[in-house]
Amino acid sequence: MIADEIRERLRSLTPATLEVLDESEQHHGHSGWREGGQTHFRIRISAPALTGLSRIERHRLIHRTLGDIVPRIHALAIEVQD
Repeated sequence: MIADEIRERLRSLTPATLEVLDESEQHHGHSGWREGGQTHFRIRISAPALTGLSRIERHRLIHRTLGDIVPRIHALAIEVQD
C-alpha cells in the first residue's frame, strides 16, 4: 500500500510524530480519483530534519524523500508540526 511506503520512507527523517492519512474517498468523483483509492494523501509530521527550514524547503525535502511515490499519487497535503 502506498501509505505504508510513505511511512517507511519518511522514517528516514526520524520523525517525532508521523501520521499518513489516505483521504482518497473524500475526493470520490474528482480529478485524479480512481477506484481503490490511494490517490490523495495527507502527511502530518514533526521531525528535527525539518526544523528551521522554510515551507518550500520542507516540502522539497519530503518530496525528495518520497521519490518515485510522488508521481504515482494525485495529491499530497503536507502539515509540518513544529
